[in-house]
Amino acid sequence: MIDWLLETDTLRDFLQHLVAEAVAASAADGCGVTVQHSSRPLTVVSTGGVADKLDEKQYGQDDGPCLQALRTGEIVHVPDMLEESRWASYPRFAASLGVRSALSVPIPVRSHTAGALNFYAVDPDAFTEEDRHALAFSAAQAGGAIALAQRLADAEEFTRDLQSALASRRMIDQAVGVVMQQRQCAEEEALDLLRRLSQQTNLKLHDACRRLLTGITGRPPTPQPPLRPRP
Repeated sequence: MIDWLLETDTLRDFLQHLVAEAVAASAADGCGVTVQHSSRPLTVVSTGGVADKLDEKQYGQDDGPCLQALRTGEIVHVPDMLEESRWASYPRFAASLGVRSALSVPIPVRSHTAGALNFYAVDPDAFTEEDRHALAFSAAQAGGAIALAQRLADAEEFTRDLQSALASRRMIDQAVGVVMQQRQCAEEEALDLLRRLSQQTNLKLHDACRRLLTGITGRPPTPQPPLRPRP
């Protein structure tokens, strides 16, 4: 998996490579990768031609083997769509597209993003016990990559939040200094005056300070330079 991660530029590219390899090494004729974030499932990559249609059918009726695997964390095996009675009209819809069997494998949850790999085949009883173990391994690899991408995204969001907090603190300090100079008062008294200004104007403290500084200088405060790693 590390080699594939190094060879691909994005998580989507990695997952596309992963499912292509999994399909080629099994009885599957295609696969769709479903990821659920903020309670909304979506297909991030697919292969084989009809995976998107199969996934959208499940999303539309809020039920199906892929969603069941995602929600329960258990593998869902469909030997023959024509003999399947679960999930309302989904099995007949899949059969109408030429899909007779399916295997939905949950992506192990390692972050706040859940998911599943939905493999399908044109033949009934296409997925052997060996296939199930191999495709479960593919799902584990997908889970590792998604968790890594999520951690990187969370770290980037944390950095942005920290930069914003530092910029707000700098603006508040500037406003405190201005009030201290104008009122010839101590720092705590100046900060108390700014807090009262915040309450009176129904603005957050940093927004009230921004307005004050803009009114005095005629221009918005200079933003703080972004954080940069030390060399």
